[in-house]
Amino acid sequence: MGYWLVKAVLAPILRLLFRPKVVGLENLPGDGGAILAANHTTFMDNFMMPLVSSRRVTYLAKSDYFTGRGVKGWLQKQFFSGVGMIPLDRSGGQASAAALNTGLEVLKDGGLLGIFPEGTRSPDGRLYRGKTGVARMALEAGVPVVPVGLVGLHAIQPGGGGRPKLGKIEIRIGKPLDFSRYAGMEGDRFVLRSITDEIMYELMVSSEQEYVDQYAAQAKADLAEARRAARLAAAGDAPAPARSSG
Repeated sequence: MGYWLVKAVLAPILRLLFRPKVVGLENLPGDGGAILAANHTTFMDNFMMPLVSSRRVTYLAKSDYFTGRGVKGWLQKQFFSGVGMIPLDRSGGQASAAALNTGLEVLKDGGLLGIFPEGTRSPDGRLYRGKTGVARMALEAGVPVVPVGLVGLHAIQPGGGGRPKLGKIEIRIGKPLDFSRYAGMEGDRFVLRSITDEIMYELMVSSEQEYVDQYAAQAKADLAEARRAARLAAAGDAPAPARSSG
């Protein structure tokens, strides 16, 4: 109920403000399980497919959205839980596996599961290397992957968060990718990488982003380290404070 209530309130507002153009809506499966794999540059990406799909879309969302403190954290947790998002612990191990297993249940029940294969938002608007979890889930659930290119989001929400600017966006829904030829090979890391790279290629073409063969999380870490080094260098170059003669 929370999902449809939020959609009823937000959808008209988002359509009015951003006038989304949708290309390829006929490629969205009318029934049955499917993974919607999209590029990820902003917080608003989470609302794009629910905005245009007549079917419910469940997203894997980073666990940080569910662990905030205070009133803001509580409201945020209630919102994301209410719209049916699944918290994903990106640290790996059993915590991540539990979230992926819940996503598999959504797919096996015939639902639509939204995934951002990059694992985190792009730090600079470019498309980064995909993680193989999307491929593993597609094979284990036996469902197609629908590539969704989101265009214009980075321009209206630079940095990925904060207050978005007005602007036009485009949602490009590609034809479903069938990987049934790899059935039973979800344990083969080379197959998983091949599938993931095929998905990322389709996203690169539809989103018209520059592709970087590096994980976005590592790019963010490198950027943070570069900024830290720049601050330290600037501090080292600054003149020392004058001593008092008194």
